[in-house]
Amino acid sequence: IEVEVLGKGHSDLGEVAPEIKASERRTAVAIADLEWREMEGDDCEFRYGDGANEAQDNDFPTVERSRFQEMLSLLGLETYQVQKLSLQDSLQISFDSMKNWAPQVPKDLPWNFLRKLQALNADARNTTMVLDVLPDARPVEKESQMEEEIIYWDPADDLAADIYSFSELPTPDTPVNPLDLLCALLLSSDSFLQQEIVLKMALCQFALPLVLPDSENHYHTFLLWAMRGMVRTWWSQPPRGVGSFREDSVVSSRVPAFAFVRMDVSSNSKSQLLNAVLSAGHRQWDCFWHRDLHLGTNAREISDGLVEISWFFPCGKEDVDVFPEPVAFLNLRGDIGSHWLQFKLLTEISSAVFILTDNISKKEYKLLYSMKESTTKYYFILSPYRGKRNTNLRFLNKLIPVLKIDHSHVLVKVSSTDSDSFVKRIRAIVGNVLRAPCRRLSVEDMAHVARKLGLRVDEDCEECQKAKDRMERITRKIKDSDAYRRDELRLQGDPWRKAAQVEKEFCQLQWAVDPPEKHRAELRRRLLELRMQQNGHDPSSGVQEFISGISSPSPSEKQYFLRWMEWGLARVAQPRLRQPPETLLTLRPKHGGPTDLGEPLWPEPLGVEHFLREMGQFYEAESCLVEAGRLPAGQRRFAHFPGLASELLLTGLPLELIDGSTLSMPVRWVTGLLKELHTRLERRSRLVVLSALGVPCTGKSTLLNTMFGLRFATGRSCGPRGAFMQLITVAEGFSQDLGCDHILVIDSGGLIGGALTSAGDRFELEASLATLLMGLSNVTVISLAETKDIPAAILHAFLRLEKTGHMPNYQFVYQNLHDVSVPGPRPRDKRQLLDPPGDLSRAAAQMEKQGDGFRALAGLAFCDPEKQHIWHIPGLWHGAPPMAAVSLAYSEAIFELKRCLLENIRNGLSNQNKNIQQLIELVRRL
Repeated sequence: IEVEVLGKGHSDLGEVAPEIKASERRTAVAIADLEWREMEGDDCEFRYGDGANEAQDNDFPTVERSRFQEMLSLLGLETYQVQKLSLQDSLQISFDSMKNWAPQVPKDLPWNFLRKLQALNADARNTTMVLDVLPDARPVEKESQMEEEIIYWDPADDLAADIYSFSELPTPDTPVNPLDLLCALLLSSDSFLQQEIVLKMALCQFALPLVLPDSENHYHTFLLWAMRGMVRTWWSQPPRGVGSFREDSVVSSRVPAFAFVRMDVSSNSKSQLLNAVLSAGHRQWDCFWHRDLHLGTNAREISDGLVEISWFFPCGKEDVDVFPEPVAFLNLRGDIGSHWLQFKLLTEISSAVFILTDNISKKEYKLLYSMKESTTKYYFILSPYRGKRNTNLRFLNKLIPVLKIDHSHVLVKVSSTDSDSFVKRIRAIVGNVLRAPCRRLSVEDMAHVARKLGLRVDEDCEECQKAKDRMERITRKIKDSDAYRRDELRLQGDPWRKAAQVEKEFCQLQWAVDPPEKHRAELRRRLLELRMQQNGHDPSSGVQEFISGISSPSPSEKQYFLRWMEWGLARVAQPRLRQPPETLLTLRPKHGGPTDLGEPLWPEPLGVEHFLREMGQFYEAESCLVEAGRLPAGQRRFAHFPGLASELLLTGLPLELIDGSTLSMPVRWVTGLLKELHTRLERRSRLVVLSALGVPCTGKSTLLNTMFGLRFATGRSCGPRGAFMQLITVAEGFSQDLGCDHILVIDSGGLIGGALTSAGDRFELEASLATLLMGLSNVTVISLAETKDIPAAILHAFLRLEKTGHMPNYQFVYQNLHDVSVPGPRPRDKRQLLDPPGDLSRAAAQMEKQGDGFRALAGLAFCDPEKQHIWHIPGLWHGAPPMAAVSLAYSEAIFELKRCLLENIRNGLSNQNKNIQQLIELVRRL
């Protein structure tokens, strides 16, 4: 279409070329609107479509480019197009971390979305703003008028007008569609923040972006890497035999997919229909954002062409499971005629495609006719009273032999159609397709198809592929995890366990009144002998490859490598327990009885921490020999290892503080790492240490991850056993007010197994470890599954710490692991913690030669029933996993706990904050 306009012209192109359909005017009108603002009567000629010449392209930028740049400017994201927004940027502690603030201007929306998503808040997609209005800038109608006005962005009621009309470019007081916000944020984020956003969205049961449109650079990106870390558990029922729970990566699981698309205009909402199909029971979960939600019909500026994906996973309950096996559902935003490449992709990866439309015109008929070679099943959902009924029937009759369909593939839904019956019919169609041989693809397979069609795949960047190749060179040698640890990670196991035991005995002698010198010399000799044996080894080829990976000069390649290692090792690790989700929440290690203190409480899978442990042992052995004068300092080979580890800590990787295999701390390795951290942070080395203790499966790791966006291992009954630490940066503008530059968070992992006082050495070991972690901390969160289930080892640690005068701030968190409807803190829960001491607390007090152990605990923790030192956190899930979303009440309770912890730190209630050098000395002393 070519149009000439003389003079200033009119922005309504319909007056110039009335024969142009409204849907074909949009680009031309936008260009005219942009340019006529600056024209002073000069003649203007422009061309719409592929025929535009180069000069005209330069003078008249495409409407998509203009809209994209305007959207970025509106949201304050234009500065992140070269240097992308990073995961570490989004996790910084700032003033906003302490208040439940509402966005006031569009530039607040991305940060508000990220913070809510980090907290797994189900309202994260709500882009409502609260604008501060100056009193003299608005008419005064009543003296009691509020000074804050909630702005709800409501579009025009006429659906057809919303689809066809051209909306003005965004301004600070106009709507922002949540899908536009998501696309703008993803296009402004690096690969690791994109991955975090997608993983959090999955936990919230939001539909995930699969194909991300980028009109600025005229390419679309298939988000394979962003989904790479997703692991889901579902009920797998074979045709014959007993069913069981299966845990697998989402990107590698082959499942049937069903696509829902719109052709031209549809009176029916695809997204709302998809939500109804996915939802079991009477309550519909809004997985896909749709037009009937608040802000759902705001005009999309940059997100047309977005392809979203969501899955249904069965839980093994017939009254809940909509489908008997996992099923993927795909949703294309926008019209298939405008996004043909995405539609072509969907037809090649889906088992069936549902096309929603009111009209089938000659143009749409030609588009569908080109799909005659496709083997995909097609279904039409029509609303004929809105369109041309006879025309629809004529073209449908022509398409029936072309698409190999029959009249059962045409469904009619009008306003009088019963919605529940229609949803059941859609489910029945999906069920029939599942029972017949159908296409089953994984997300990896879909990415392969996307590459063939010319789409960009995020995982194909050079740094990511180099890191993947390095990971595969390591993991392909792992046939058996135990054998690999024995043969390749030689410094661990018995050598390290024996050395740790000798060092423990040697340390205890230092506190003896009159230690025998002969015994001290014998222990020193045995320790040096063990360290000489360790130092006699060279790092294995796998360890050397790992060291090369984390030594990469490229920070991105280093992070890619670590993520690939986590997934690659998980793939070859020992099989995980196949237990129902509710069983996994209540697993407890066995108590009592004679046990080997080095024996794991559950099978520990091979992980990145084992390679870092090996590096730590090389450093420990070498340092011990240098201290004893057995090795010249100039011959050290591993002195740079702590520096490599400190860089990983700064990039957000949790590092092991207490070794899970020997249940001891490699003091030289930990202090060396902290020294390197102090060097790298220079003046910003003031620390607050926050620890979380509790028996496994009480939700403490999930609590920390939700509160601060951390990456501690969760949800696995056989996860890492040791205590891990992760560093959070405090924004420079807030560090003076908070009183620290960083927060070091420690997760006790599986160290506190809940051993009874009668368990002897096992109990003594757990009590010592609890004392160590709490002694290092300024703030300690005690995570409890039941109100009276305070582990005896933690009670014991309270009494020991009373003698040292160390008084960290304690918060008791009672997590309700099953009931999602229980309200906030209940007075009876608080009283139970302060009731007369039970058997466990009496036994712990007797071991420490104290009378009333529980009364001493109350005094230590300042457990005033009227103050918020005891928290009740509602259940994590709303509904039945694996299709349950995170409870909004859980997210809000976690935020209040976080606000309280930061407030205590700022007010100095968390004991004296320390710098890294003081922490190093405290580690040695404890």
